[in-house]
Amino acid sequence: MFFSLSSWLLALIILAVVGTATLAGHAGGRYLREHSDTLREPFGVLQGALLGVVGLILAFGLSLAVGRYEARRAATVEEANAIETTYLRAQLIAEPARSRSLDLLRRYTSLAVSVTHEVPGHAGMRRTTAAEELIQRRLWRLAAQAVAGAPAATAPRVYVDSLNPMIDQQAVRVSSLNNRVPSAVLWLELIGAAAALGLLAMHISLLGRGLVAMLVAAGLVTLLLLVTFDLDRPTRGLIKVPSTPLEDVRASMALPPAASAPQSP
Repeated sequence: MFFSLSSWLLALIILAVVGTATLAGHAGGRYLREHSDTLREPFGVLQGALLGVVGLILAFGLSLAVGRYEARRAATVEEANAIETTYLRAQLIAEPARSRSLDLLRRYTSLAVSVTHEVPGHAGMRRTTAAEELIQRRLWRLAAQAVAGAPAATAPRVYVDSLNPMIDQQAVRVSSLNNRVPSAVLWLELIGAAAALGLLAMHISLLGRGLVAMLVAAGLVTLLLLVTFDLDRPTRGLIKVPSTPLEDVRASMALPPAASAPQSP
């Protein structure tokens, strides 16, 4: 659910839930303060215990989101390296497979960069990955022709050894983009944080002081939730997985090939 929302709508929902719980707790504390003086200590113990539990939940959710973000960045770098290696080795095979493969690899790299800006699971992402898979099949067909044309040559086999990992790495990267923090964990974080802040506001209101501290706590928890949710949205929001490694590879492909075409025997 959270992943399909826009960034602004997600921020408004988190702010509304946390703000409503905080204000409700503050209002409830003022009401109870006027009717009973025996609830301050129990509420203090309860909100202290709940804040500790929610702190652990928030830390757990943040660690999950950070781990997935780092995995996506690593997958992008590895795919860029795999494409660059394949492009360099494609320069060593004979024509006409060489020129056709180099052209296809340039188009493939542009599609890989486009994946960075697509929303995982949406139609745009499916179209882009389908176009990548089509190019993979054409590259593999050309590689097979290169091997068949020179069965004893080393260059075609070395090229195939790099083409296969490049295809595999594309699947790894797409899988990492779709690997998100479970919605149950995000719901638990949001509801738990709202409940803890509501009890904190109620306890502070019972004591009749600490309004600034309550607002600061609500703001910090809201920011932490936003960062956790944003980390789990690799192509949207403020924290995105950079496509710099792939863009660098694409830029290098604009230069003339480093190796000349092999001479026919």
